Parts: sequence; structure tokens; C-alpha cells
Amino acid sequence: MKVTNRLIALLLLSVLLISACAQSPTTAPEDANSPADAVTADAPGDPTFDMTVLVEGLNSPWEIAYGPDDHLWVTERSGRRVLRVDAQSGQVSTAVTIDEVIFQDGMAGLQGMALHPELLQGTGNDYVYVAYSHNSADGPAVKIRRYTFDATSETLTDPVDIVNGLPAGTDHNGGRVLFGPDGKLYYSMGDLGANNLANYCLPSDAQTLPTADQVTAQDWRNYVGKVLRIDADGGIPADNPEWGGVRSHVFTVGHRNPQGLAAGNGQVYAAEHGPKTDDEVNRLVGGRNYGWPYVSGYQDSQAYVYAEWSDATVPCASLTFSDYEIPDEVPQQEESAWRDPSFAPPLYAFGTVETGYNFQNPACSRSYYICWPTIAPSGMDYYDASTSGIPGWSDSLLVAALKTGSIYRLPLSADGASVGDPIRLFNTTNRYRDLAISPNGRTFYVITDGGGNTQDDSGLPTNRVANPGAILVFEYAAGD
Repeated sequence: MKVTNRLIALLLLSVLLISACAQSPTTAPEDANSPADAVTADAPGDPTFDMTVLVEGLNSPWEIAYGPDDHLWVTERSGRRVLRVDAQSGQVSTAVTIDEVIFQDGMAGLQGMALHPELLQGTGNDYVYVAYSHNSADGPAVKIRRYTFDATSETLTDPVDIVNGLPAGTDHNGGRVLFGPDGKLYYSMGDLGANNLANYCLPSDAQTLPTADQVTAQDWRNYVGKVLRIDADGGIPADNPEWGGVRSHVFTVGHRNPQGLAAGNGQVYAAEHGPKTDDEVNRLVGGRNYGWPYVSGYQDSQAYVYAEWSDATVPCASLTFSDYEIPDEVPQQEESAWRDPSFAPPLYAFGTVETGYNFQNPACSRSYYICWPTIAPSGMDYYDASTSGIPGWSDSLLVAALKTGSIYRLPLSADGASVGDPIRLFNTTNRYRDLAISPNGRTFYVITDGGGNTQDDSGLPTNRVANPGAILVFEYAAGD
């Protein structure tokens, strides 16, 4: 019998955030070690969940989706494979291996995936879309490719590249693919790490718009830091917003590293990594500007200024980058100094703190960033309360967190335009990359990174994850 833990939902209080400072996959054996109970508080009446390990040993799983065939569809970022995993037995099969995927020097690898809404519904639209980095004639690039699922061989065949030549980088690649409620594909693109760390001398283009000539030439260089809206055949939707009189795939602008996309109730949402503060949850509206790099989170001029390293008064390369001290030679701009009538503030921001916050907690000196007040959001999903899955749950956004090894549930308002305070769920010592929900709304499948830094039970940095490269199953048990 698999080891089972009972995990109790944890109400997220802001003080907790502030103070917290390649092998083949196998079905989990009967004596698999599940993570220890890491719950630190609970609220009466919260539901409880049983946890099991379904599969372990995956090669950097990045996307998970529950398919109409009662299988979990999974991409392996470094394994270059799309997998199908039986949701009950954990049996793993390979739908396709994409040999041209590159995953080195920080390149994206095989990332996002979207199942066509009519997959296996008898309409002929048995399509699966994936996004990945590869070596093109002009250097590393990202493409979005469509496969056809052959139900007889249970493999993906007949590849068609619908969008080619998207920019690729060594950081902040975004990479999520989603079918929206309007039947369009959405693709999230990060800013490629510009103006930060090893790329600190590269200017940010998150606010730079594509020109008409670029669109005609299919030159997508200015798509970075944007969320794209794409026809299912790769074309530009006729009702996409115009930016400066130019219509392109660009749907929204001003994003840093949006790694989560979800759709529900006619809306599209995104989860986005902030810098040291303000991980964002956004409702995406075409033609709106989400502020980066001028604004991070709320436009409150607290604990963040835009330091434009590439515009330094001395050669940028002569300066030493720091997350904590900005040289006098680097221009700075307060959030309040930026004005754009199309600015859209986030629905919620994790890790909002005041100026003067200590980002260098001595207890976290091995990895300061793990103790920053952010959670590092990755994948997200929409919980539809009409499934009658869990009593008391409303329509919600579920956000997977890399740094805290948790899923955060944000209850949505009836119109989907606002959220309540987050509730922390399923806390373990892992890096949660993405999640999927069973059709009955009572079982949750969470994929974990193969390694990396996260928080231990005390909120301090650790690189010892409990379940590397695994699918964890959290099944609703009862309400207290």
C-alpha cells in the first residue's frame, strides 16, 4: 500500500510570506516515501486531502493536463518527450520524442502544451500543440507545433509548425500554451531576462511594440514580454488589438515572466514572476498594459524602482550587477512616475512589502532569493465549482509555487474580475511546476521539478526536494 499523508489546507496570511524567509519515469513503488506533513496552521472546516505519489523519475516535467482519455498528458522540459500517464495506474507511455528540442545553457526546452478542446470528440480536431526551443538557421528560437493524435498507435504524428522564429533566451522564457474560451491559442512570452543578472546590460523590450514591417516579414523579435493570441492555424486573429495602428499576435504587453495561464468563465488569467517582490496574478484583457518593467505588482512605489542598467552613463559592462544596490550611473524611475491609460493592475500580488524591507536575511545567506517574500508562481489552473467537487469551494484560480512547494487557491468573484485572499494547500518540500484537475473536481495532480532550491519546513533554503520529477496526487477526503 502506498504511503499516504493527510494534508490540511492552510490559510495564507501575509505575515507568513514576509517572515518565511535523468532517469526513466516509473510508477511509484509500494514503499515510496511521500513527503512529511509540512502544514504549519489550519482553519476549522477546511477540507483535507490524501496524498500519494503516482509517478517518479520524470525528466524535468513542465506541463500537465488531464485529457479526455483519462490520461495525464505531460511535457518533459529536458527529456524532450510528451508523455501519457494513466491517471489510475501511473503507467507511462511516450506519445512523441522531439529530437530537435534544445535544453542547455538555460534554453527553454520543451515547455507548454495545449490539448485541442475537441480532442477525441469525433470532430477530426485530434490536435495537441506544444512550444519548445530549437536551433534555427538564425540561432536559438522557439516554435509552436501542432501534432495529430493517432488513437490507434497512441502517438503524436503529422507535425505542423504553426508559428516559427519566436525569440528564445537563457532566462524568463515564459512558455505556457493555452486554448482560450474563444477557441484561440494563447502563448506567454517572458522578457528573456533582460536588465537582470547575466543579461543586465540588455535593454528590456517588454514595452517595445512590433512594427508593420516586422509583422509583414514575420519578424517576431518584439514579442518578448507579451502574451500572444493566435489563430489555431498560427494566423493573426482579425479581432486582435491594434498597437500603434499595427495588428499582430500581441494581445497584452508589459510582462516579466508569465509562466501560468488558465481560462474559465469566459476569462483568461496569467501568473507571473516578479523580481524580489510582487508575483502577479492577472486577468488578461486585450490591449491592456501590465506595466513591466516600469511597474511590478501594484503601482505603489514600494520596494521596487526601475533601474535601467543598459542606459547607464558609463559602459554597462564596467558595472557590477546587484539586486540590492544600484550604482549612481544607472538611471532609476519610481513606479509612480510612469503613466499609461491602458495600465491594468494585478488581481493579486504575492510578496508586496514596503520600502526598507530586508531582502538579505542572514539566515538565508546561502540563497537569499528563496527567502524573498515572493512564491515563484509557475503553472495555474481554473477550478470550476460547477463540478460539485469540494463543498464550499467557489470558482477559483489555483497557482503552483516553486519556492514554497504549495498550491494557492484564490477564490474568484462571480464575474471573475476580482479574487479573495489566497489559501495555501498541499505544502511539501518540493518545487511545484504545474497542476491538473480531474473532471470530478476532487483529485489534483501536481508535477514537481527534478531538483533546485525551495523552502524547507522552516521556510529556509534547501536543495533537497522530497519528490524530484514526480506526479503527486491529492485527493479530497473530507471537511473537518
